[in-house]
Amino acid sequence: MFDPITLPFGAKMLFNTVKLKPGVSIDEVELAVGEMCNVVKDTYGGDKGGFIAGQVFKFSGFVSAEGSLNATPGADEHYVIVTYWRSFDEHEKSHADLTFATKFAALEKMCSETKELGYDMLWQGTPESH
Repeated sequence: MFDPITLPFGAKMLFNTVKLKPGVSIDEVELAVGEMCNVVKDTYGGDKGGFIAGQVFKFSGFVSAEGSLNATPGADEHYVIVTYWRSFDEHEKSHADLTFATKFAALEKMCSETKELGYDMLWQGTPESH
């Protein structure tokens, strides 16, 4: 569950920004997110549906002064769900499936906004060992 992930070059990345309704805390959605992520991993993983790996991040409140142009200090609290897939088609097929849709609907009730954008991998790398 907390193991490092390895991504094949060419993986598709889906970046889902999730903003909670006022008064809803991250602790309140933890179970819904956990169940949703388990369904994706167990039901659509690998040859069963193209899911490669995923991560969930909570916004820490940090906004980089060095790496941001026109950044808004104090951005809204939110979290992101980052998933990696073999293809966008496999992602869409899994998310249209009733098994996933039911779990996502539970999370959706606690959200004011979700937005999932897809990205093509152009580069990946690690530091060279000397």
